[in-house]
Amino acid sequence: MRVKICGITNLEDALDAVEAGADALGFVFYEKSARYLSPSKAKDIISKLPPFVERVGLFVEKTPQEINDICDFSDISLAQIHFEVPRSFYDSLNTRYIRVIRAKSKEDILKFNDQYRIIDAFVKSYGGEGKRIDLDWFEGVDCSKIVLAGGLNEKNVTEVLKYGFYGVDLSSGVEKRKGKKDKMKMKNFIKVIENGKV
Repeated sequence: MRVKICGITNLEDALDAVEAGADALGFVFYEKSARYLSPSKAKDIISKLPPFVERVGLFVEKTPQEINDICDFSDISLAQIHFEVPRSFYDSLNTRYIRVIRAKSKEDILKFNDQYRIIDAFVKSYGGEGKRIDLDWFEGVDCSKIVLAGGLNEKNVTEVLKYGFYGVDLSSGVEKRKGKKDKMKMKNFIKVIENGKV
């Protein structure tokens, strides 16, 4: 199961996350988020990362051109689209992308089931609030293309292992405070993923 640590705001946290075993790092380009960082700051962090780390930019209320420009400038390898847009929007992106489904019901998690997608619990603030999704919704569902987000931490991640998710995406569950990661929490979380138990 792949692990994405989102809300990276500084180089120390980025390197700690990679050392802990994260497959992807998330950079929030949404100005209203407590974890927002500028494209130039993201570029500086990304330039110092080791190879083979996926660099994911989280976008809300941006135009395709703005997303293309930021991804190109900052060396983002995957655009995470965290708001509702028409099909034509995706066609205008130059960067690989993954859509986010902010699920309010079980029906929502079945949307776009032929594509890799992030499924997060619906919150007005576009994530990062630690709200958990109802795991019962995933019973009997093919989760092999789903990245699960929302309220995950080292104490509850064992509950999701049986569903066969492609990956998990977390931010607040491995933080000391908003925007600052906890190295030990990241290590412990990924150790649970690898070992299947706390």
